[in-house]
Amino acid sequence: MDWLAFSTENCSVQRTLDVVGEKWTLLIVRDAANGVRRFDDFRRHIGLSEAVLSDRLRKLTEAGILTTVPYREPGSRSRNEYRLTRKGWDLWPVLVALRQWGETHTPDPAGPVLDMRHTDCGCPVRAVVTCGEHGALTPRDVTVNPGPGARLRT
Repeated sequence: MDWLAFSTENCSVQRTLDVVGEKWTLLIVRDAANGVRRFDDFRRHIGLSEAVLSDRLRKLTEAGILTTVPYREPGSRSRNEYRLTRKGWDLWPVLVALRQWGETHTPDPAGPVLDMRHTDCGCPVRAVVTCGEHGALTPRDVTVNPGPGARLRT
């Protein structure tokens, strides 16, 4: 297959990166997956400006990755917490894969920041590409062909 003969205008990777491909965006999703819910907590934990955080939270909410849930501290005005939607949780394996890659190729000399283990058995958690019948696969085990949405370059 001549990959260069096909357009990448409607590539799903490109469309995904249009939504979550900015550094701060994935860090917000990471923190939301780890239980961070409130604006000030995101800002303090990630260390980004209020303007950038507001923009990213708005975009993630518009994309359906986060949803807002109102809350009110006694004596304060109503505010929103941000929670991952089902669509947002579907990014969790991506975060696990990025963490795994980072621990392999850009490790902290002190060791991993997070120790992710299966709750039931205690074994380490890893992202793996699988086939329904044969388990873990490598790129050499996979054939890529144009799909029904593929378009020839013009």
